[in-house]
Amino acid sequence: MKIKDQIEKLAVEKSAPCVTISLNTHRTFPENAQDEIVLKNLLKEAEKRVVDEFGKRPVTSLLEKMSGIEKEINHNYNLDSLHIFLSNDTQEIIKSALPISKNKTHISETFAIKPLINDLVRSKDYLILLLSQGGVHLYNASNDTITEEVKNGDFPYEEIDLSVSDKIKLSDSKLMDDQVREYLNRVDKAVVKVYNETHLPIIVICTEDNYSRLMQVADIPKAYKGHAFVDYNHTSTDHLSKQAWAIMKDHQKIERTEAIEEMTEAVGKGTVLSDLQEIYQAALDGRGELLIVHEDFSQPVMMTSDRNFDLITDYTQPNAIDDITSNIAWLVLSKNGRVVFTQQDKIKDIGKIVLKTRY
Repeated sequence: MKIKDQIEKLAVEKSAPCVTISLNTHRTFPENAQDEIVLKNLLKEAEKRVVDEFGKRPVTSLLEKMSGIEKEINHNYNLDSLHIFLSNDTQEIIKSALPISKNKTHISETFAIKPLINDLVRSKDYLILLLSQGGVHLYNASNDTITEEVKNGDFPYEEIDLSVSDKIKLSDSKLMDDQVREYLNRVDKAVVKVYNETHLPIIVICTEDNYSRLMQVADIPKAYKGHAFVDYNHTSTDHLSKQAWAIMKDHQKIERTEAIEEMTEAVGKGTVLSDLQEIYQAALDGRGELLIVHEDFSQPVMMTSDRNFDLITDYTQPNAIDDITSNIAWLVLSKNGRVVFTQQDKIKDIGKIVLKTRY
């Protein structure tokens, strides 16, 4: 199940209670050995909170799931964080490549899905174009993984033929350069066909010279988001995806910076809200165009009506929402707004959570 489908499923559930457990994990041994201990402690904390608030009998099914959930997790295959969602009717285990700011248990009527939303908005599908000595290959990629090679009437693209009958012309560097440029022009037109169908950004793996030539002949230069140097000794899909993902993450950081600049400009136009209550109500009404949340910010609340809440400090109180920013983020995203989580402290000049409204 795709992350967006999982979020949509979890976001609509209301149960008394919904238990969310989120923790940072490790990909390799021996560091991942401690993940089992951390999870065990968080489960004990969650179980105590559930029993103290609801008693054992009404949540028998939930407690059974909590007692058996450890057996469902193989810590040898952990990523950077682990998220467990449990209720009387639901059991979901989701591993993420994004770390979180703090290990935490959430007990509420809804699941705390902010880490999944962060995962979703930072996930990226894109294309990797490999210009190598053996020809040209085009790959579909998602985050740090190549999912498949594009194979159509154009790709894989044949190796460039630099054969020239006249030996004098063979030594003509300008002629050779023109041939390569023409070859890359044809490659670009084949790439543009795929780009027009998918609208996916492209990362190129090639030499500096070839990337420069490609940019000179490209029909849609903005489609290419950068390039990494090709290592002809390491062209495995695993190596290529790591090279390309490093560039995409840098590009995403630029996009987050641009979002902060957009928010700063909107302040002068009077379309930015920084009061948490007003942000929540605007999100409910579908007025949220862009939400930016600093990753270290969370706020527990106690709902007093469908549209209002009181801020609290003790998120373990009965009927409390552990972090209202999770609910707000989903409201904005589900109503076709944009959500950005950032570690850049520049946003704090406006607020730790701010919303640009549509009207």
